[in-house]
Amino acid sequence: MKINTIRDLAATIRGRRLDLSLSQAELARTASVSREWVSEFESGKSTAEIGLVIRVIEALGLRIELTEYEDVPDSSALDLDSILQEYREK
Repeated sequence: MKINTIRDLAATIRGRRLDLSLSQAELARTASVSREWVSEFESGKSTAEIGLVIRVIEALGLRIELTEYEDVPDSSALDLDSILQEYREK
């Protein structure tokens, strides 16, 4: 999935958490962050410590893969807007 903004990442994390039927408190415990931090991040907080973000991503069984734009073939493009809208509606 292509993530372009912090809001995209927040929506993806929230959607994954809901897919796993985890409360914010349960995710917070697993990732060793506070529930308040999870809430703020999922709400689109514009700044967040990258180490905490990575802990949450790992706790959800996700991973980050960095690619240069020119290396991404057009045929692999996803409709990120529809995926994010689906997560926002949960």
